[in-house]
Amino acid sequence: MDMRMMMADSMVEGMDMEAMQNLMEAAAACEQACTMCVSSMMGMESMETCSARCMNCADMSNTMMRMMMRPAGMEMDAMMAAVQACMMVAKACSAECSMHADMNDHCRMCAKACDELVAACEAMMASMRQMS
Repeated sequence: MDMRMMMADSMVEGMDMEAMQNLMEAAAACEQACTMCVSSMMGMESMETCSARCMNCADMSNTMMRMMMRPAGMEMDAMMAAVQACMMVAKACSAECSMHADMNDHCRMCAKACDELVAACEAMMASMRQMS
C-alpha cells in the first residue's frame, strides 16, 4: 500500500502529502548514504570533520523522517524549525563531502543524497508556509 494512502487518515488538513512523502524518502536515503559514507572513512586520516558531519546528518535525517511520520502531533512552528535545521545540517554535510567526492565514491553519493534532502526540505517548507 502506498504510504500516502496509509497516512491519509492522520493528515493535518491542507498538508501536501506528496511533499511529505518525498521528504520522508529523501531523509531515509540520506540517512543511509551518510551512514555508508562514515563507514567508508573508518581509519582514514584527516576525515574527522567529514565523519562527524555525516553522523550528524544521518541522525537528523532519521529524526526528520520520524517526525514526518507523526503528522497528527504536528506543531507547525516546531515542524518548520525542524525542517530548517535538517536542511542546514544536510547543506553542511554536502559541502564537506563534496570536497572529498573526487577521492571517495561514498562522499560523492552522500553529497548527492544531502542535496536531494535539501531540495525536499525546501519543497516541504514552501508547502507549510502556505498552510500557516
